[in-house]
Amino acid sequence: MSSSARSSYLMRAGLVRSVRSGEHLTTFVVAGVATVLVTRLILSLSGYPQIGGKGLHIAHVLPGGLLMLVAISLLLGYVGPVVRPAAALVGGIGFGLFIDEVGKFITSDNNYFYQPAAAIVYIVFVLIVLATRFLTTRRPIDPREQLANVIDHAVEGVAGGLSRRRLAQASEELRQVGPEVAGRRETRELLIACPADEVELAAPVDALRRTVLRGFDRLATHPLAPTIAVFVLIVQAIGAPAIAAGIRFDNGLVADIPVLGVAAGSLLSATFTARGAWQLRKGNRVRAVRLFELAVLVSLLMTQVFQFAGTQFAAVGGMLLDLVLLGLLKAERDRMRRQATEVTRAKTQGLPPDPDQPPFPQDPSAPV
Repeated sequence: MSSSARSSYLMRAGLVRSVRSGEHLTTFVVAGVATVLVTRLILSLSGYPQIGGKGLHIAHVLPGGLLMLVAISLLLGYVGPVVRPAAALVGGIGFGLFIDEVGKFITSDNNYFYQPAAAIVYIVFVLIVLATRFLTTRRPIDPREQLANVIDHAVEGVAGGLSRRRLAQASEELRQVGPEVAGRRETRELLIACPADEVELAAPVDALRRTVLRGFDRLATHPLAPTIAVFVLIVQAIGAPAIAAGIRFDNGLVADIPVLGVAAGSLLSATFTARGAWQLRKGNRVRAVRLFELAVLVSLLMTQVFQFAGTQFAAVGGMLLDLVLLGLLKAERDRMRRQATEVTRAKTQGLPPDPDQPPFPQDPSAPV
């Protein structure tokens, strides 16, 4: 048996990746970061009250732990893909309440206002994103993993039925599985056997994600989008060191590691931005978008780390701006990829169909 035909150890051990892991991770991280910011804002406006009395203080790390327990219970207690967005949201909120009190965990005097706490919180979320991306992208999704994800939909459908939307989603995933994969035909028959049921568990997270993606798609196609992106990147590269240095000057610390780190990261981002603008001027839009993405990633993974270390939560604005830019650039990259696919498809329309590929059904929601 060839090595390509052998199952990987992880799949043999039952560790099959979800094709929606990136979406669930995004929900978890966004919920966690938003929880930290909202918690800090509410506590600041209310004068940092203490819940309890007579020597007792109920820290918000406790409800955070309870919410993480709820998320774990949802994942352990229910099958199918429907519960995962809710678990990611609840778990992210719980983790945000937990990590917000990191200053108390690492200082001898339980100092909630420990200055490096903001940078530690930011680094923790960055490491979560990087570690998860490494585990999910170091090798492409195997066709057998893709088929397992389709079966996950069927597990839900055989018990409670599938709506047309969810059946169409499962069918689209099944189209990406080649006919040579064992179990594909049986999975198709299982999907067909699922009763129709238009009742769905409310999924506000998925609805919000689709709305945000549509918004990014519309903004990315605006004629002024490239010019504005370049302008914002330049202003950010200049403004970030100035803000960090200004705050450190006020504290009487002229040249320290946060300021130098922000300056180095901003210089590197500016270099990628200048190269991207040059490629855009030459008409190489694909290369330009990639360079702009590198500029934003350097800002997120390097500049903002030192910015949080130096200015604490005052760096939130720059982080949010980087995330918006990254979303716009990803939308533009996806749009160009779709255009390239359509061009390739148009060039091959005159060719005879591939006999090894199954025909597409007339009903887009029917399993292939």
